[in-house]
Amino acid sequence: MIDRTEPKLISGNANIPLAKAIARRMSLHRGMNVGLVDARVERFNDQEVFVEVYENVRGEDMFIIQSTSNPANDNLMELLIIADALKRSSASRITAVIPYFGYARQDRRTKARTPISAKLVANMIAQSGIERILTLDLHAAQIQGFFDIPVDNLYAAPVFALDVLHHFKGRLQDVTVVSPDVGGVARARELAKRIGCALAIVDKRREKPGEIAEMTVIGDVSGKSCIIVDDICDTAGTLCKAAEVLTEAGATEVHSYITHGVLSGPAVERITNSVMKSLVITDSIAPTEAVKSAHNIRIVPTAPMFAQGILNTWKGTSVSSLFDTETLTPIYEGLYGEV
Repeated sequence: MIDRTEPKLISGNANIPLAKAIARRMSLHRGMNVGLVDARVERFNDQEVFVEVYENVRGEDMFIIQSTSNPANDNLMELLIIADALKRSSASRITAVIPYFGYARQDRRTKARTPISAKLVANMIAQSGIERILTLDLHAAQIQGFFDIPVDNLYAAPVFALDVLHHFKGRLQDVTVVSPDVGGVARARELAKRIGCALAIVDKRREKPGEIAEMTVIGDVSGKSCIIVDDICDTAGTLCKAAEVLTEAGATEVHSYITHGVLSGPAVERITNSVMKSLVITDSIAPTEAVKSAHNIRIVPTAPMFAQGILNTWKGTSVSSLFDTETLTPIYEGLYGEV
């Protein structure tokens, strides 16, 4: 049998509550205390990032928990510098756990003389000493190919399926899953398949960037409880407009399940004042006080899934097993019970 040291976690400042929650879940799994490595990640007066690790990490299997969310550049630099500090301290392996991978929307050239920033960021991460990535719902699955290191892309769909089965129990026959655009059909179809519901699409056409000229519902949503599914909600303009269009098309109520709640600018106010009955997001991005206090925004935890993903990576067992709702059911048993 191969001797392994215990996995060790270290966190940047992007989402400390999630990092602590992952550590608590791993403590339950391991039957021993799993804490975050004692370190300081702070700024000099000129905003340079400085990292100092207070514990010995020589020969350790290290996991850095850090979303590259707003402020994206600061959080990305924290990730890279933490990795460099660990590499120079002789850690045996460094895995980056990136619940939200920023720059993912810049995954292709949309016009002449524009960058593919997601590829540039992937190169920087690989060169920093990080040997493996564990992330959640990449904006485009092909971003995995931008990395020259292994990438495990987890999915929120199994967790969302558990949530839908719990909260819509007994009335699933009246539920329709909706993609807010043609590009997200695969994601919406995946959830619809898991919960055994119909699928509809909101087709949007833009006259110019940032303005939605027209929205059309493809499919019958009359008398249905609609669930809009997407990976990112930024300013929530498209989402709230789609909810209005579905309501006008006869939907009795509209809910949304979004993996990454960027929720910038007027997003929270728009959602609070919209016809949406609820917006469900994950904690891949640390929620602001405004998000936590919004009456129609609910947050589902990702810590159970990430904790198991880290343990499977550490043990060298299957991470793809976490793609199945059946696998996640016992992991989320305390939250949803029987569904």
